[in-house]
Amino acid sequence: MQLSRPLAAAILCCAVLLALAGCITSNPPSTPEVGILYSKGTGPMPMLLATDQVDGYIAWQPFVEVAPLAGIGKVIAYSADLPPAGEWENHPCCIFAVRSDLMAENPDLVNAVAAATILATDYTTQHPDESAEIVADWLAGKGNFTYGNISVSSVEVLKQAFPTVKFVNEPTEAWMDGQVEFVHALRDLNTLTGSLANTSDTEVKAILFDTKPYYDAKAMIDAGQITTPPKETKKLGIGYLMSDHDAALFVAVKNWQYFNDTYGVALKPQDPTKTRPDMVDLIVNGEKVAEIALIPGDAGPQLMQLTATDAAQFAYVGNPPAIAAIDKGTPVKIVMALNLEGSGLVAAENAPASDWPTFVQWAKDRSAAGKPLVIAAPGKGSIQDVMLRYALKDSGLSVREV
Repeated sequence: MQLSRPLAAAILCCAVLLALAGCITSNPPSTPEVGILYSKGTGPMPMLLATDQVDGYIAWQPFVEVAPLAGIGKVIAYSADLPPAGEWENHPCCIFAVRSDLMAENPDLVNAVAAATILATDYTTQHPDESAEIVADWLAGKGNFTYGNISVSSVEVLKQAFPTVKFVNEPTEAWMDGQVEFVHALRDLNTLTGSLANTSDTEVKAILFDTKPYYDAKAMIDAGQITTPPKETKKLGIGYLMSDHDAALFVAVKNWQYFNDTYGVALKPQDPTKTRPDMVDLIVNGEKVAEIALIPGDAGPQLMQLTATDAAQFAYVGNPPAIAAIDKGTPVKIVMALNLEGSGLVAAENAPASDWPTFVQWAKDRSAAGKPLVIAAPGKGSIQDVMLRYALKDSGLSVREV
């Protein structure tokens, strides 16, 4: 794909290249290294790649599929294929987290939101094409994802991305063990310094999880009756990411009438004409029980900051940011899964790499030449950052933040 470079992009490119100058050395480091550039979420990444400001990026879907469909890059590895071998297959990704005080004060309300999430997840798996279009509508009004002169159909991107994401909710023992593996990975990266720094796996699970709302919600769904909770007096908030990983939230809101009529629980948008509603009413058995703000975030750590300050009581978020926040004392618990896998590493279209082994060789060659690769990642501590750092370390590559 031939891309023109407008003046603004050229200026931005120069600025970033100057900022990165400190990572380009005439004397190669003793250990081959890769630079990680933290962008503001995943949105800017395709433009950074298209204008040669980075050599690649690691992101959640649907931004992984943007690159090949736009002709600016190729997928090097989906998250399940990153090393260590087998470590990330069916890995936990986004989770549903809830503030502990709300769980104690109004458990039936938490159960109702959990039930809405479970029902919407089931709908997503049963109607993938429709759900992909709903997500495309939420993220881009079913129009194109546009990055300067790059434009690609959001519907096409989402339909290609959906098969790489596994939408599940049940907090199985295997899933919790997978979360514990992320705790181990974060320890290896010296990220955890609080309550999870030196605890046994059994203690880790006690600190991280409270799955009762999931099982209570599932029991209500199976019984065909959602319990009406007491009305909540304060406005609540749900933090979420602009990603298809949060498809359950988008489907629940956009198809609220179906869930209301079929199951008696709904997240009804206060303004249904909005492509991306920002306020919803939690309706249970025809009664409005809470008003909830829907708050988008750029990356997981930002969403956990919202829960730490009680600006949001629920979060659809990646598990490493939730783990890191709980480690530091944020009063939240992980209730259930939202999805498995669903991320990927992308490199420039002309990169001399097509899979992880050739990517590693490319990284070593560039480092030896004194021009280490620069890979964009979401905020530090995001799931993508953790997996990339862990994979690089396993392959004998060091990391330098740039």
